Amino acid sequence: MNTPNKLTLLRFILVFPFAILMLGGYGGAAGKWICLAIFCIASATDALDGYIARKYDLVTNFGKFMDPLADKLLVCSAMICLMAQGRLPAWVVLVIIGREFIISGFRLVASDNGIVIAASYWGKIKTICQMMMIILLLADLGGGIAVVEESLIILSVVLTVISLADYLWKNKHVLSMQD
Repeated sequence: MNTPNKLTLLRFILVFPFAILMLGGYGGAAGKWICLAIFCIASATDALDGYIARKYDLVTNFGKFMDPLADKLLVCSAMICLMAQGRLPAWVVLVIIGREFIISGFRLVASDNGIVIAASYWGKIKTICQMMMIILLLADLGGGIAVVEESLIILSVVLTVISLADYLWKNKHVLSMQD
């Protein structure tokens, strides 16, 4: 197993202590900071594994499959935990997770037709915005930061919808293919 795949696996594994700490309330006052550190480390592995895989030509089928899965698991579990704590509205989580299901299904159809669809610019910007939103919500700094948190929530939803529309528009030919 190469380094990028190990980083992807680490991100996948980090989701579990993150969720346990978030939902179990363990760690006392330091718990939220531990969760924030875990999320930041896991998020950093996302950028690092892709960089290393491309730079050193270490792209594998395992990485192609597990990397986006680990990303979705990390972001979705963080949002579900934040929703459970009342920090993120359920409708936001549903829109964002719904987009992920639609894109995953779309990629499956494309794959069945021998088409590989790369992530778009809009999708990358959406992911960065969502991660910034999650980091601020996890930090729970209060005060004037609430306006920034709300702005990032709205921006995340808008970018989620734009990236979905862009993805479907650019790849609409996939749905029109005959079996």
